[in-house]
Amino acid sequence: MTLPTEPDATLSRRAALAKARQSRRPSRLGRPAGAAGEPDYPMAQDAGFPTLLRQTWQQALAAPDLATAVDTLLTLAGHVPADIQLRALPVEDETALKVLVGRSWRADGRSPDRAGAATAFLGEIGLDRSGRLVVRVPSKPPLSGAADLVDGVLRVPWTAEDLADFQVELALAADRLQESVADCRQWLLTAGADGRRTLLRDLTEAAIRTAPFILYAGDRQYTNFRDRNTLAGKTLRPGHPDCVLSTLGSVPLELWSDSDVLLVVCLTLLVRSAGYARIEEANGTQLTPDHVALLLERTRTAYNAASGTLPPVPAAAAHTVAALDELAGALAVRRRELMGSVQLYREIYGPLMHKIERTAGPVKDDAARLEAALCARLRERLPVTGADLAGLTAQLTASPGWLAEPHGEFGTGLESLVYETVRAATAVFDADFAMSRGMRSLPALIEALRAEEYATIAGWEIPHFFCCVVPSQDSRRLFGGSAARLADTSWAISSRMQYNSWHFLVGNLPKIPEIAARDHFVPPVIPDIAYYSDQHHNGHVAARVRFTVRSPQAVQVLGRTFNGFMDLRLLRCEGLPFDEQDLLAAHRVSAFVAKATSLAATLVAGGARIEVTAFDSAWHRDKIAG
Repeated sequence: MTLPTEPDATLSRRAALAKARQSRRPSRLGRPAGAAGEPDYPMAQDAGFPTLLRQTWQQALAAPDLATAVDTLLTLAGHVPADIQLRALPVEDETALKVLVGRSWRADGRSPDRAGAATAFLGEIGLDRSGRLVVRVPSKPPLSGAADLVDGVLRVPWTAEDLADFQVELALAADRLQESVADCRQWLLTAGADGRRTLLRDLTEAAIRTAPFILYAGDRQYTNFRDRNTLAGKTLRPGHPDCVLSTLGSVPLELWSDSDVLLVVCLTLLVRSAGYARIEEANGTQLTPDHVALLLERTRTAYNAASGTLPPVPAAAAHTVAALDELAGALAVRRRELMGSVQLYREIYGPLMHKIERTAGPVKDDAARLEAALCARLRERLPVTGADLAGLTAQLTASPGWLAEPHGEFGTGLESLVYETVRAATAVFDADFAMSRGMRSLPALIEALRAEEYATIAGWEIPHFFCCVVPSQDSRRLFGGSAARLADTSWAISSRMQYNSWHFLVGNLPKIPEIAARDHFVPPVIPDIAYYSDQHHNGHVAARVRFTVRSPQAVQVLGRTFNGFMDLRLLRCEGLPFDEQDLLAAHRVSAFVAKATSLAATLVAGGARIEVTAFDSAWHRDKIAG
């Protein structure tokens, strides 16, 4: 299917292929792609997470005492909550920190006074390259030969009293863990061979449809992220012999390792409580029933506080799999009940890719002021009226016809509305960039849906989508004062957001073979706030994507709901992070754009032609770099 997004769409195939080989980077438009001798904007090899790890370790070395050094390592120098890292530790390391410095995710222990006490054992503490604190306990060899450390180690003296306390605490913790493992094995045994194979298939699908995650069971790491994959994802295909979930299906349960047993049971409980996305809320932590119980209990407390007149969800009677499975099911039901009346969102801690689900409080004056300022800008630039976004939406719903007509510099009112809304958001939210993505051809989508040509939709490529990126007027300061580099960065962001649209769209379609085979994630349905996202993703590091708000919205097309069809994103490269009131205001703004898109789809279904031809690389070059 040829999409009329370029003025030369009727060129011969040869000419079209020649154009396809040209660079799309704004500063290199018209030149051959891939011809540069070196990167235009070279980036340090250790930029991002490696730099943060090195800085964290240096700060820990300079700490005045062991407790301060440990806190520095647990928080990655203030970039993540210590609680996440405490829950990443295997039993021995967890117990050691409780004894040595009184730090534990269960309950803080004593802070021992070692003044004058003799050293009975000289242990070590280090930081590995995944960002996890590691501890040498008496039963372990030196860390330098057993861990992939950022640098050296901190030598930690243990007293005889420390060793005695550690022995008692470790025995209790080990017994508790073994009881949990036995319970998990019994639960899997009761499920039967067919039931276990079903669990493994479901979890494999979860792994390939979920954003990157890193999980631990003891010292073993399970991940679908980058080069050390042990689960299916971007690197490993389902069925690959390195994928744990694929190999377990033909292995007797008696031969499963304890860590594999914990993986399957705990992931199942997480998914049953809220779908695949709940896995990311365990990112960077251990998988045990106790850890899952803590996550579910925190969720239960938050849901009950937001439930109004609904009866409270009862706590789990115990940390057994059966009791936690019952709680997970109850939380899934309550979550669906809350979705229409309570705004859920997630906080994302970029260095560990860890997410925490939150229930938002009421809209306050800060959000109301942001909305009022944005509406004032839109009233000046668009043919809409209303005191707030609800009023603008109501007026637009009553008279949507202009969305299909030329407006301002754009071929359609829809394009103008997207641009003016994003432009206003950049200014009002004090963002360095704002952006909104969507589909270029609603007519093509509607034609394919009517004909049930789902395989055709699955075959569409990234150019079928758009993202309008608008930087702030002074954001070139972030990129050496270069307007050309700012335009290139904006287009790089736009290209990535187009990929996100491509990645989410087919998750809304029937699971025919072509859809099942196509790479895609489950479309997002709730907004999020991210902190320090400029760590892992090379594009995020290059574009300095530090603090963000993402507000995905569903769009209605021919009566079908397309979750995550569009979103509004706000980005700050430095300064203060966004907060909950920013998110609530931004979510209302994105809902306005989503409603306009749904109205445009209705107009197209009735015969109008609305094609988004703006927001390509040339547009970003001309708008940003002149």
